[in-house]
Amino acid sequence: MALKAKPIPDGFHTVTAYLTQRDTTRALDFYRRAFGAETRVTLQGPDGKTLHAEVKIGDSIVFMSDENPAMSPYVKAPATAGCVTGTVYLYVPDVDAAFKRAIDAGAKVITAVTDMFWGDRFGTLIDPLGHHWSLATHIEDVAPQEMKKRQADWEKSLAKKS
Repeated sequence: MALKAKPIPDGFHTVTAYLTQRDTTRALDFYRRAFGAETRVTLQGPDGKTLHAEVKIGDSIVFMSDENPAMSPYVKAPATAGCVTGTVYLYVPDVDAAFKRAIDAGAKVITAVTDMFWGDRFGTLIDPLGHHWSLATHIEDVAPQEMKKRQADWEKSLAKKS
């Protein structure tokens, strides 16, 4: 007799990121070292490529697999596509420490960690497989009017830099 399944399995949220990799095995190792990811599942195909993998980072699960043109000809890893194909926004308790850990594990800095107008301390990285990660710690709840003012000031500061 089959058990009644929950529409959203335990441990999952309603949205789950799915990253396409050229080398999921390498990605799993990097995410473990950089973000403390725990591998939950890996399913290998007969060709040795990863059909599906799951890692848990904090309280969230991220899916990934190696590119598989036979199953999804339009889904490509960043290195194959030649561009960033998506971004993962990762909230952590201490963004400065998490950022350093990711860099030490091999990530490259896009933007350094800084306090942002929307209330997060925030920085961006590219992992060794080409995926874009935004790391943040929420440090302040900002009222909508104040956020608009801060955004305008931020945009002015960007214009001065160009």
